Amino acid sequence: MGKYIVNKLFYGLHTLLGVVTVVFFLFTILPGDPARMMLDQKEDPEQLALIRKNLGLDQPILTQYFYYLNDLSPISIHQNQPDSDHYTALNSGKYDYKKIMKLGNQTLVLKTPYLRTSFQKQGKTVNTIIAETLPNTIVLAVSAITIATIIGIVLGIISALLKDSFIDRLLLVVTSFGMSIPSFFSAIIIAYIFAFLLHNITGLNMIGSLYEVDDLGEGKYLQLKNLILPAITLGSRPLAVFTQLTRNSLLEVLNQDYIRTAYAKGLSKKNVIIKHALQNSLNPVVTAISGWFASMLAGAVFVEFIFGWNGLGKEIVNALNALDLPIVMGAVLTIAVMFIIINIIIDIVYGLLDPRVRIK
Repeated sequence: MGKYIVNKLFYGLHTLLGVVTVVFFLFTILPGDPARMMLDQKEDPEQLALIRKNLGLDQPILTQYFYYLNDLSPISIHQNQPDSDHYTALNSGKYDYKKIMKLGNQTLVLKTPYLRTSFQKQGKTVNTIIAETLPNTIVLAVSAITIATIIGIVLGIISALLKDSFIDRLLLVVTSFGMSIPSFFSAIIIAYIFAFLLHNITGLNMIGSLYEVDDLGEGKYLQLKNLILPAITLGSRPLAVFTQLTRNSLLEVLNQDYIRTAYAKGLSKKNVIIKHALQNSLNPVVTAISGWFASMLAGAVFVEFIFGWNGLGKEIVNALNALDLPIVMGAVLTIAVMFIIINIIIDIVYGLLDPRVRIK
């Protein structure tokens, strides 16, 4: 089992390195001068040259790439010379770090990964921006997956028990439509119906985040009702998937011999379904839940933007509009890391539950 875990971690690191490489070179070749963006398009040759030097933009592309890896790595090299041309996060004084060993003019240090500084939000690091917005995205994703799981399993059970009935066919049509409709389109429709047309009945707003500032601007207060529509919208597609998975899996289990044996022993239909059939039919649903939760972190981009939810997705859209590349790069890498961690955890759990998975 130890070797299996090490292999998964090894492949995860390789995947992360590939993502970092693609993200760096993809955004590096984009048009635009980061130094000029930080100066709000002002033409000041001395300031532009100084910013390019601090950002390492005066270096060859491969050198910039290795500097970027050095900034991201928890174990990195800190330049000892105050006038060094090498740009590192540690030289900016924004991060605490622990020295490991001295290597001539350099020091090997342990630090938090540094995602650079925003071009537009002067003096604000990407780490800080992500720390402020990511919790809201996680709250939205957890709420959406919870709604999708509970309602999806219940509807799947109803559909399986009423097989070939009008309700079963109606649920199949609705869930098929739910799986095919894009999130940004469903967000617009749901916001228009429940927050605009039916606002007097629902009391819901078209835009709003988890915390809102009062009219006097004196403080924030929790506004849970703003979570309802974004969570339902984000959870609509996985809800449709979970419904059909539960239905198909339960129907398959109900045809097994041990279910017929349970009925022959005189067990009630309720006990057979809850204690025997349902438990064994939820394995594919649990698998889908884990995968969809990771996908929601990335899929929340348009939902957050449409509903004005102050999460990482909305921050990505705003950064793209402003060409604030460090925020976009940092957000993409954060989502990629969460994807990789979740998948590794899922693989390890499968390996613990089923030894056959560990056989390569």
